Amino acid sequence: MPHTTASLINQCRESGLRRTKALELLLDTLLASPRPMTLAELSEHKNLNTQCDRATVFRLLQRLTDKGVVRRLGLHERAAYFTLLLEGRHQDFLICSECGKIEPIKAPCPVHALEREIAASTGFTGLYHELEFFGVCPDCSK
Repeated sequence: MPHTTASLINQCRESGLRRTKALELLLDTLLASPRPMTLAELSEHKNLNTQCDRATVFRLLQRLTDKGVVRRLGLHERAAYFTLLLEGRHQDFLICSECGKIEPIKAPCPVHALEREIAASTGFTGLYHELEFFGVCPDCSK
């Protein structure tokens, strides 16, 4: 099933979030983005900058993260990046510990088999993982 803004709004409503224009625009922007985005990128995006201020975007991201709709990535002392958690879509990331750059890993995830094994042996359901590798990117290594 393809992910749409409408399906994400339904997920948000089921989690107890109110449907607002700002929420719709934020979800639409994240859904259309090919990569995680920072708070600054989101609040300055053409979809959002005329509809809501940075504080509103921040509060929405916090709520979406708390409800498991959005994943917060990055080093805690640097700008955080946000990406949607979409059923059936899994992405692991490389994060530069120097500049904070984040990029998706273009390789099969080695943890899926382990996740299934853990679920089977413990009885946990809805098991998931988030995998982030930290290192120094080629630009910072120069």
